[in-house]
Amino acid sequence: MTPENALVFCRSAGRSVAGPVAYIEEIHRGMAAGVFGATSAMPGSTSVRAAHDGISGRAYSGVRGAFLATGWLAGGMTSKVSALPAAMRQRTNLAIAALDAAVGDRLCDANSSLAIRMALRSGGRVITVRPDRLESAYPDATPRLAVFLHGLGETENSWRMHADDHDGDEPVTYGSRQVAAGGYTTLSLRNNTGLHISDNGKRLSDLLTAVVSAWPTPVEEIIVIAHSMGGLVARSACHCGQQTEEPWIPAVRHVFYLGAPHFGAPLEHLTSYATWMLSKIELTRPIAALVNRLSAGMKDLRIGYIIDDDWTNCDPDTCIRSHRHNVPLLSTANHHSISATITTGQRHPFGWIFGDLLVPPASAYGRHPRNRHIPFDADHRYHLGHSHHFDLLNHPAVFDAMDAWFQKQSPALTSNAAVH
Repeated sequence: MTPENALVFCRSAGRSVAGPVAYIEEIHRGMAAGVFGATSAMPGSTSVRAAHDGISGRAYSGVRGAFLATGWLAGGMTSKVSALPAAMRQRTNLAIAALDAAVGDRLCDANSSLAIRMALRSGGRVITVRPDRLESAYPDATPRLAVFLHGLGETENSWRMHADDHDGDEPVTYGSRQVAAGGYTTLSLRNNTGLHISDNGKRLSDLLTAVVSAWPTPVEEIIVIAHSMGGLVARSACHCGQQTEEPWIPAVRHVFYLGAPHFGAPLEHLTSYATWMLSKIELTRPIAALVNRLSAGMKDLRIGYIIDDDWTNCDPDTCIRSHRHNVPLLSTANHHSISATITTGQRHPFGWIFGDLLVPPASAYGRHPRNRHIPFDADHRYHLGHSHHFDLLNHPAVFDAMDAWFQKQSPALTSNAAVH
């Protein structure tokens, strides 16, 4: 992160924290109004209420001012730091990714420097898609590309989870394994997960079109490895690219969906129901308004929206019914779904309900009781037991399953041992 971005980040964070104070103040005022309304007949209640309103108003104004001032001061101090250690930069990038996940659509609308733009990344730096820049960044470019798409609030560094704990002298990731096993060139992307999934799908399609056109050697094969929300972005991009006949589409051979919530994430779905209920009660309406400030990307995850028609003319803050359209998988590629559960088996009641703590197996496998299933072949599904959602980012058993599919074999349907 540059000093200028550090300054903007701290000040934006100050405003982000100060903003919800207004909603807390509104709830406080609503509760106080109820209390004072019930005691209005008591002597002196009017003067007490006037004093309360004056004092509380000044207090909330002071709190908002304190957060804003802290953000400005911290930003000013941080902007003086000319260089940060690599580990600190990664944590800072993750903080920005989390901020974008929450309010990235508004940051993009405001043309903020904190709004992450979809781009290839290497060593934390953006790689411009031009023949000379690509040749410099990928001196050993091959005609086989492995594209990695991260999930909500993640970065390209998220694929390094537990990298130092796996076998080998060097940190091991899916990307390093792909290079060693199949001669792939790995492309790591970072994107603003607060945008609509369909927006990111279009941007990904455009980016891959540019990459294929500028790549140092003719591209013969593309595989996509996507975690969580990244799986929905991949499906959206494939649909968009197929509709407009983009040149990268015929090269796609495999798409791997690691814990992708094809039919939504229950936690987000539950949030939408709770918010809808809170919005019906005057006292809790400010809480609903606060939750509804979450980004378009997070709201898309409630149901699994991947195209514009899913959310166009639909207010996600007031509508809790699904408007999802059945979008077919890219017919020219092989699609593989990988799920995880905190239990040994996926049929265990807790495993089936809670899944990997964020996505249950039914959603990861594209199965829904009232909607047409996403047609993943039975032998293109894999389950990782005793694991959580983020274990799927880097796990030797998951890579072995992917490698078996590369070899046109069916992997073992279940792995029970989580290796870290």
